[in-house]
Amino acid sequence: MSNTKGKGKNRVKKIVKGIVIVLLVLFLGILIVFPPLIMKDMVDLHVDFDETMEASQFGLSANELVLTTSDGIDISAYEVYTEKPKAVVIIISGIHNPSVTLFYGHAKMLKEHGYASILYDMRAHGKSEGDTICVGYKEVLDTRAVVDYITSSEKYNDTPIVVFGVSMGGATAINSIGEIEEIDGLISSSAYASWDDCFYDNMVLMGVPKVYSYIQRPFIKLYTNFKYGFDTMNITPEKEIKKLGDRPALLMHSYEDSQVPYINFTRIMKNAPEHVETWEIEGDRHFIVEEDNFLEPEKDKEYSGKILEFLSKYFGH
Repeated sequence: MSNTKGKGKNRVKKIVKGIVIVLLVLFLGILIVFPPLIMKDMVDLHVDFDETMEASQFGLSANELVLTTSDGIDISAYEVYTEKPKAVVIIISGIHNPSVTLFYGHAKMLKEHGYASILYDMRAHGKSEGDTICVGYKEVLDTRAVVDYITSSEKYNDTPIVVFGVSMGGATAINSIGEIEEIDGLISSSAYASWDDCFYDNMVLMGVPKVYSYIQRPFIKLYTNFKYGFDTMNITPEKEIKKLGDRPALLMHSYEDSQVPYINFTRIMKNAPEHVETWEIEGDRHFIVEEDNFLEPEKDKEYSGKILEFLSKYFGH
């Protein structure tokens, strides 16, 4: 009788153990498949912008460039030149919008104060080649192609190079100055500390339980490493900012940013050199400039003043 009971208990234990194993395997499977399922529609595409603008609409002339990256991607760029520029500013936009051509207003403002600019569409955006957005990991190669163009051009002989990006462009700008020593200065708006940080933060904002979001985090990192290459795993703004050295930088963020939560700014600043300048503003202003003045940034006196003051301080002579 006791043997029968013992066998029954063992059978129950095996069943429970089997159920636990099945549940663990299912949970692990969900953790593994979740990142590619969510990211697929975000990054596996080429962004064809609904709205683009011409330099002539801003009273400018632009030289359209096609620059090839070291991994064979043709990048579309627009050069707004001025004689004997104080610096040349590389401008980079965000993950899905707007087209970098909507930053011609910034280029106009810069030109009026003696700065040239090159606006480029990252891979998989606009006229640039590619069908995968690399969320800042490989876009450094796009910036590298622009820097190579500048440093090989006689008209930019010894001209300082500043990289200026917004959102994913801001993250790419930080990654670029960390990886490219020829860049002399940085302006970054609303950058994420790393893609997995931003992914995690937005999961929490969408109401996903923090415990699950936290457990999911390393699987997001693992997926991006497989997707973009393990050689890119340390190319994140919170790590690349450490490589800034004594080069000047201006980092901007809004406290209620609904796209890249403010916590990303604090993560980056934990690793930033002490001399890095910052501007933190109230509200949800992902692009920092007042929305109504996006195309004419000089009308936002505080925003334009911060940028021009920074440039004048370090590159105005």
